[in-house]
Amino acid sequence: MSAVADPRIAADAAAIAARAQEELAQLVDISSPSGDVSGAEQALAVCAQLLPPGADMERPACSTPGCAPDLLARLVGSGERRLLLLGHVDTVIGHDAHQPLRAEGERLYGTGTADMKGGVILSLGVARALAAQPEAFDELSVLLVCDEEWRTAPFVHAPQFAGYDACLCFEAGERTPDGDEGVVVRRKAAGTLSVTATGRAAHSGSAPASGRNALLALARVADAVAQRNDPDGPERLSVVPTVIRSGEAFNIVPAAGELIFDLRAAHISAFEAVMAAVPKEIEGVSLEPRMDRLWPGMDSDRATAGLIDAASARLGRGIAGVHRGGASDASHFADSVALTVDGLGPRGGGAHTPEEFVLAEALGQRAEVALALALEVLGNTKS
Repeated sequence: MSAVADPRIAADAAAIAARAQEELAQLVDISSPSGDVSGAEQALAVCAQLLPPGADMERPACSTPGCAPDLLARLVGSGERRLLLLGHVDTVIGHDAHQPLRAEGERLYGTGTADMKGGVILSLGVARALAAQPEAFDELSVLLVCDEEWRTAPFVHAPQFAGYDACLCFEAGERTPDGDEGVVVRRKAAGTLSVTATGRAAHSGSAPASGRNALLALARVADAVAQRNDPDGPERLSVVPTVIRSGEAFNIVPAAGELIFDLRAAHISAFEAVMAAVPKEIEGVSLEPRMDRLWPGMDSDRATAGLIDAASARLGRGIAGVHRGGASDASHFADSVALTVDGLGPRGGGAHTPEEFVLAEALGQRAEVALALALEVLGNTKS
């Protein structure tokens, strides 16, 4: 464990770290891909057991129909400020490729370790540490959702936390090139653009000219719309074709298909021109664009600067706000909760791949960072 200026943080983080690897194994060993009700229920049952004693638990409906209900836990104290700890238990990797936790040197491999079951374990540890000081907060809430990795519907939970003093989200952490503890204060807006093509089937051998080839039309759309990609421009816009589906048999001109783009930008408004760039028709194939997902951007850079500086002093080492392109549930809170900080989970890598991992030493180190920020939010003085 690294040296910490505030002895209370050092003690609480050490207690969190002492349990974290065993708790992480319990959670990671459960396969819980987005949309799987049984996996989500098992994962949230583990989380419920790790909450502070006396927490009032609710199971509000998930934003995505058909998913297991989410988990919301609340503790009421005698202080003045309200704090939300945020995370998700769903993963991208499905059951067939799920990897339970395994240790190889300093790396702890397993599905969802970095994104974001490692962060969930830290959030629950931080909640237990803060719950031991009820005089420090008016309300402490933990929200764990089941659909972060594939949600296309509006996020239903954000409005009830408007006016909270801070939201801390536990997506994977990082270090800056200067060696500071990085926390995320800015994220791009995210969009999923789908283009549906409707053409006409024909025998590809005897009468190909009678068909209207949806696959070829979508290929042209993919190339043309991807030209809008401008990551170094004022909106930092990325336009990436990611999925194409078309055709039913090797000897039939494909009559239908779908093309999907992943869009990222500083602001949602940048996606309007991308959608408008899809033509209505190409060589007899009609094309219909639609936005399947729209997530807001997050910009807490200025609002959190003082908090991060004070937490750095309390911690005794540097914490720095960083920018990240990936989407997160934290973005849904940033407009109504000024002190929204993300990236408080353990450092690691390989998210969304079979080689996903977190660093064992980072469990304690990032617990220290989260505690420093939480205590500053709640207005605690140093021990």
